[in-house]
Amino acid sequence: MGSELNRRDLVKRAMAVGLVAVPSASFLTACASDSGDKTDKPKETGTVSAKNPLGVKEGAPLEAFIFKGGFGDDYVKNAETAYNTTYKTTVKHTGTQALGPKLQPRFAGGSPPDVMDNSGADNLDTAALAKQGKLVDLTPLLEAASFDDPAKKVRDTLIAGTIEQGQYGGKEVYALNYAFTVYGTWYSNKLFKEKGWTYPQTLTEQLALFEKIKAAGIAPYTYPGKYPYYVHFDIFAQIAKAGGVEGINAIDNLEPKAFQTDAVKGVIAYYEELAAKGYILQGSEGKTHIQAQTDWTKGKAAFIPNGSWVENEAAPTMPKDFDLAVGPIQGAASDKLPYGAIRAAAGEPFIVAKDGKNPAGGMELLRIMLSKAQAKAFTESLKSLTAVAGAEEGLTLTPGLASASAGLKAAAANVVNPRLGDWYKKLNEETIGNLTLDLLSGKIKAAEWITKAQAASDATAKDSSVPKFKHA
Repeated sequence: MGSELNRRDLVKRAMAVGLVAVPSASFLTACASDSGDKTDKPKETGTVSAKNPLGVKEGAPLEAFIFKGGFGDDYVKNAETAYNTTYKTTVKHTGTQALGPKLQPRFAGGSPPDVMDNSGADNLDTAALAKQGKLVDLTPLLEAASFDDPAKKVRDTLIAGTIEQGQYGGKEVYALNYAFTVYGTWYSNKLFKEKGWTYPQTLTEQLALFEKIKAAGIAPYTYPGKYPYYVHFDIFAQIAKAGGVEGINAIDNLEPKAFQTDAVKGVIAYYEELAAKGYILQGSEGKTHIQAQTDWTKGKAAFIPNGSWVENEAAPTMPKDFDLAVGPIQGAASDKLPYGAIRAAAGEPFIVAKDGKNPAGGMELLRIMLSKAQAKAFTESLKSLTAVAGAEEGLTLTPGLASASAGLKAAAANVVNPRLGDWYKKLNEETIGNLTLDLLSGKIKAAEWITKAQAASDATAKDSSVPKFKHA
């Protein structure tokens, strides 16, 4: 694997050509300052010093609410141990799933936890919380001295694109995305070698391979029908490859007719064909992500759309010799981006509540997590890169992590990062997600998916209650 500095340069170049998105200013900044609870509640604060750049009060309580999903929550507990020792307290830790239902009442009541890992299928809507003025701008954390080197700011230790991923329409940073995720179509390299199959470069080649896979008694494809937006990890990356940065930016920007391009038509027609030819594992439409992954690791299906967290999340059922791999985005020879393009972005968003009792402590916990030691331990134990530059250097990478890292390096500047999913959560996960479920279940055709997706996009664009974002 190449050095982290090399990868950072690659992502910087990708940002320069507009493939890794950076949002421009919107009315969100004004909304955030004008909405939400205007009452400034007392906060736990201490004395700022070289060792305590955020001014954390010794002995002050701190509450952390952490999504316990593919990465578990031990990595946060490790950082909490260091926090407890330094600030002579005990962090109140909750590891859980379904954060949204548990935390929405607390935000509404003005008593949220201090720091949260806002991830998972039932997470909070970060954009909405930002608009309502419920989140802390994490700029002080980014400007603080890094844990390892007082002469270097936290922002200077992060992979390029990490900070922008946490912006929602302005310069403010409302989320710190800890993991660095590679998305794509995942498969068992062992299975492919045994069967003599080669990862296809185009969707046409993919369909031909699917016929061979089906003939071998294996379903070519599965997905979590309970969370169909997992398929969007591939769909929107494939649209970006076919139509280039202009095409995917138009979708992210909610532009009229953005879904009615040849790029979209070609990609969605491919998924219609998957359903029509019976290439999807029967029953996928009713599966959770864990159930779909289990079917896949047990050899019932060859491919699954996912992020690089899958190596850890599916570990309980993944055979030791599975030899996990991820391939580049597939498309057509006429695509605007070359074969080798890949989707990658900072993920696993941590947020700090403005109405929490100890926001300084929440940011300090994140500063500790961004130390080289904590980040390296995360990569070593959870098989995922972090947003900390160079943290994985010197480690022996697992098959999936090595494949993801190699793919990212090979992509060079051709790294794509569609933003519809984090800018417009409901539109992506529910409205278009349900259309994707119907498409893969054979209930609708590609033309109907496109028409209704465009209508949903147009409706969102006209909804004044939804904060809007634009690519720069």
